[in-house]
Amino acid sequence: MTKTPFSALNLPVEMLDNLASLGFEAMTPIQAASLPIVLEGGDIIAKAKTGSGKTAAFGIPLLQKLNINLHRVQALVLCPTRELADQVSKDLRRLGRHLPNLKILTLCGGTPLTPQAASLAHGAHVVVGTPGRIQDHLHKNTLIVKQVSTLVLDEADRMLDMGFGGEVQDVIDFLPRWRQTLLFSATYPEGIRKLSASIQRAPTEVTVESLHDQVFIEQQLYLVKDNAEKADLLKRIFAHYQPASSVVFCNTRQDCMELARSLQKDGFDAIELHGELEQRDRDLTLVQFANGSCPILVATDMAARGLDIKDLAAVVNYELPYDPEIYVHRIGRTGRAGKKGLAFSLVSPSQVKRQRTIEEYLEQSIPEGKEADLKVNGDYALPAKMATICFDAGRKHKVRPGDIVGALTGDGAIPNEAIGKIDLFEFRTYVAVQLQYAQQVIARLGNDKGKLKGKPVKVQIIK
Repeated sequence: MTKTPFSALNLPVEMLDNLASLGFEAMTPIQAASLPIVLEGGDIIAKAKTGSGKTAAFGIPLLQKLNINLHRVQALVLCPTRELADQVSKDLRRLGRHLPNLKILTLCGGTPLTPQAASLAHGAHVVVGTPGRIQDHLHKNTLIVKQVSTLVLDEADRMLDMGFGGEVQDVIDFLPRWRQTLLFSATYPEGIRKLSASIQRAPTEVTVESLHDQVFIEQQLYLVKDNAEKADLLKRIFAHYQPASSVVFCNTRQDCMELARSLQKDGFDAIELHGELEQRDRDLTLVQFANGSCPILVATDMAARGLDIKDLAAVVNYELPYDPEIYVHRIGRTGRAGKKGLAFSLVSPSQVKRQRTIEEYLEQSIPEGKEADLKVNGDYALPAKMATICFDAGRKHKVRPGDIVGALTGDGAIPNEAIGKIDLFEFRTYVAVQLQYAQQVIARLGNDKGKLKGKPVKVQIIK
């Protein structure tokens, strides 16, 4: 299939150059179908899954419309979870690197209102956030949206599933009627159609096939006699395949906690993600998984919304979901960009009916794996190859990635290639370092010996 380059669109040279520098060579199907309509000012209702490139589909026109000299909120993006909001904000900042003094704020629960209100008082061009927290700021008059010309509802179906319908409608009531409204949803339930009819003007429906080609995903299911057998079977699967990174989906918080502890007990570096975690713990969990410091993430579907990990090696359905679309959404996180991915499902007798429903939806049977074929040699566990180092300084301290690299590699302390992903937060910075160098970093910078930009900084390994 012929791919359309971004240069075919009427975009500024600066934006095209930035897209090229980011590796955006050609439009994905959702971008090719949406961008011409959105750039012309039309409303759309787009069916697109995670990984389809939908953030650029709304982000490019959203950014192009901004008046950078007007320090008012001109675009509002609503997301169902903090994780997705953070990811969208990061992507928009990258897409808008060519815009001088662009300010994007993320407003979500789990953090105090007052600092957010102070940031809003200094002006922002784009606000990305969750419905409840956006609603709080609107009612306190700390967020003024009279100049908003673009509203984006990202993963709108999830917002309705999570019970945010009332909050979304309340937020929309504050917005100007002449705005452009872009609605993105993985599915088209009746609730989405009703929402679209009430808030959009003659929207164009855009539906494209998922970017995830199941040709690149090796699916296997393993039958067990009961749920008690699943943990040991999963360990054998990990020991045999040795995936570099895996997300294990559980249906309940309790299952997440119990499975993570069982894996840890047998030497597997695993971490849990569920709705009961404090926001700081959730942020740190995602950092450690994304930077390779923990190869196994055990998560519920809701907590994993917005999780965007490139090159995810494997997905495990520890328990099958009731909805076949959720199954497709889960396994679609692996096998991207033409790379091979693994998708395993552990099926007890009580879940066979769900298995049949999923296979009917896929219009194919899922191949059955045999436990006897799983070869477990000496290395039974699956340890991490990276460690996460925390600096207690971040964006508020004007820290940049180059400052971190300099502190770590100065005087030939550790080689550049030993440094992995760097995550900057307001007051902290997390950096992945190859495991064999972690103690060396602490010996050099720990115990109040560290300095960043000439100022003392505390440095520690995150366990």
